Amino acid sequence: MDILGIFSAFGLSASAGLNAYIPLLVVSILARFTNLIELNTPWDALTSWWVIGLLTLLSLIEFFADKFPAINHVNDIIQTFVRPAAGAIVFAASAEVITNIHPVLSLAAGLLVAGGVHATKSLAVRPAVTAATGGAGNIPVSILEDIVSTILSILAVVIPVVLACALIIITAWIVWRFQKKKNSLSLQDRSS
Repeated sequence: MDILGIFSAFGLSASAGLNAYIPLLVVSILARFTNLIELNTPWDALTSWWVIGLLTLLSLIEFFADKFPAINHVNDIIQTFVRPAAGAIVFAASAEVITNIHPVLSLAAGLLVAGGVHATKSLAVRPAVTAATGGAGNIPVSILEDIVSTILSILAVVIPVVLACALIIITAWIVWRFQKKKNSLSLQDRSS
């Protein structure tokens, strides 16, 4: 079993939770033009010029749709189904463990990772940004999500072990911050 392939798959599927098409496009381009990723059948269809063109178009549509408030909400509803599916596809395609791990398990892992990232983004982060900034912070946060998704996708392929460590550290920091905030609110309630 290729442990680096698993790290890559987790990183790419997490990236799909932020933007469905960027990790698929990164995998497609890298598989087509480099030896960093070699996709097995049926995933090698991602290297088709038609698929690369379609992913480029869908990436542009999602980029612009996410920048307009009314369209953004509709886009997030649609992406609730698309992002986990994209995470499942990119996990299974990139894991390099399809022959060692049952494909359904690979698809399920990608679906859960991408779905979890998307749920956190759409149910916690974005509403908090909207509430804190009156909606003014949504566009910069959306651009940041696209940048993070792109960097995460590239890092997931190039340096998956470093990425895995970074994800663990970031997750631990987020949990620590939430716990700290929860304790702070609890202390304020007691003093009232």
